[in-house]
Amino acid sequence: METKKRALGRGLEQLFNSDNLDLQTIEKQIYETATNEEVIEVNLNELRPNPYQPRKVFNEEALTELSESIKEHGVFQPIIIKRSIKGYEIIAGERRVRASKKAGLTKIPAIIRPFTDEQMMEIALLENLQRENLNVIEEATAYKSMLDKLHLTQEELAKKVGKSRSHITNIIGLLRLPDNVKDLLEENKITMGHARVLSKLEDDEKIKELADKIVTNNLPVREVEKLAEGADFERKIKIERKKREVDKDIKYVEDLLSEKLDSKVKVKDHKIEISYTNTADLNRILEVMNIKED
Repeated sequence: METKKRALGRGLEQLFNSDNLDLQTIEKQIYETATNEEVIEVNLNELRPNPYQPRKVFNEEALTELSESIKEHGVFQPIIIKRSIKGYEIIAGERRVRASKKAGLTKIPAIIRPFTDEQMMEIALLENLQRENLNVIEEATAYKSMLDKLHLTQEELAKKVGKSRSHITNIIGLLRLPDNVKDLLEENKITMGHARVLSKLEDDEKIKELADKIVTNNLPVREVEKLAEGADFERKIKIERKKREVDKDIKYVEDLLSEKLDSKVKVKDHKIEISYTNTADLNRILEVMNIKED
């Protein structure tokens, strides 16, 4: 009765309701509030992946290394799971589960918590995003899923995952690319900068042709932007706006900085203005600029 009454715990509920989510804080809250009796041994064959897990490809070499560590030292930290109709669903720790199976284990320590579907989705995304394990297309798919299923705005999502609004918009835009061009991006044959230019074009066949040209001729992003501005390419989104009179050299610097920082940058009156959406986004920009607090 006490466990049911406690549910996730008031502190954890508050974390999920906050603007900015941090997986390490969420896990810390669970581990610190779990009693010894709540850490149980669960059969590995009773576990199913989180249905909202965005990652489709797991690094086999990294799994093998983790597996060897588990053989020697055991599973250091319990996984977090939720009861389901048949067995359990993994909330956090799928890599530990996969590595434990490779190590020949039959059981794994776990903590059960009654997460909602929305919370499961958020944790699955956070586990990968904040530990930098998702490729860019998986990241885009995860964002799109959260927007659709949680009915969030891009601004709300940006705050939750600690990214800039422009980052969310640009990443999701990559899902418009033809499948074979997405494959080139996942295989690192074209860069994020290339893909962003291609995602703004209309004709799929011409996108494929230009992508092949990028790979064959090793074209830099700047040259692809010039090609995409030509009459042969129609843009998906046409924006008509009053142009600000900007020196070409200054405009080039603005574009370089915007690309580097993934934020809007304006150079005017001998000043550089860098836009950011929140504290997390500002910290991200400082990291990119390699600026650290003393």
